[in-house]
Amino acid sequence: MSAKTVIDAPTMTELEAAAFRRLVQHLRTRADVQNIDMMNLAGFCRNCLSNWMKDAADERGIALSRDESRERVYGMSYDAWKALHQGAASAEQQAAFEANKPQH
Repeated sequence: MSAKTVIDAPTMTELEAAAFRRLVQHLRTRADVQNIDMMNLAGFCRNCLSNWMKDAADERGIALSRDESRERVYGMSYDAWKALHQGAASAEQQAAFEANKPQH
């Protein structure tokens, strides 16, 4: 068994932030992946990420609106993203979502 790498807290925060930024950038390039599919497969979606960002801002007393946090995740307004990329959910997608709806 190898020794575990020791990473100080500030560096770990930087690594986590870099991973988050990379995830957000990846999701921006994969607009073909619908939020409902992400929810059904992984239990979270772009909206969840933006909600978690808003929650973190709220915990720190930072004024960040829901729309602002979504724009930071989507790279544009949520309404613009929906108009450009969001298709109608199929009956199967909706049924899967209702059966597996996350509680977060």
